[in-house]
Amino acid sequence: MTPVETRCVMTQIVMPMHTNGVAGVMFGGIMMQWIDVCAGVAAMRHAGGAVLTASIDRLDFLSPVQVGEIVVLQAMVNYAARTSMEVGCRVETEDMRTRIRRYVTKAYLTFVAVDGHGRPRPIPRLSLENDDDLRRHREAESRRHARLRAAGRQEPAKPEKPEKE
Repeated sequence: MTPVETRCVMTQIVMPMHTNGVAGVMFGGIMMQWIDVCAGVAAMRHAGGAVLTASIDRLDFLSPVQVGEIVVLQAMVNYAARTSMEVGCRVETEDMRTRIRRYVTKAYLTFVAVDGHGRPRPIPRLSLENDDDLRRHREAESRRHARLRAAGRQEPAKPEKPEKE
């Protein structure tokens, strides 16, 4: 499966229940939930079944999201290892009148494919089709090694260099 075949696009409207009330600013935790769902769908597409969220990298909110705004989330798999994968999710708001989008945040999430007993299971390799796929894969692999080092886990042997198909 190619990265674009895993792509998930989700659109949400920020309702009053998603905000802190008086100021009408969206709760960060709600945004994190939406990111997890969108990225989870991309991961499930690649894995062909159930996945569990293993980690979410740093999440910086670049500007507040207000009640009534449209939020567009886009996710796709960047990298696949033996049982885990990295999914990138980009979040923007969209003004319905002007169609102008504003970049709000992005996140990188790690998912693990699991079987019916909740144990990790193998997933297919990611088929990289173009230079952008190769770049995302290379950058994701670097982030993976940094995550493993930070967790105190031994870094796996460097996989063979991916090639365009």
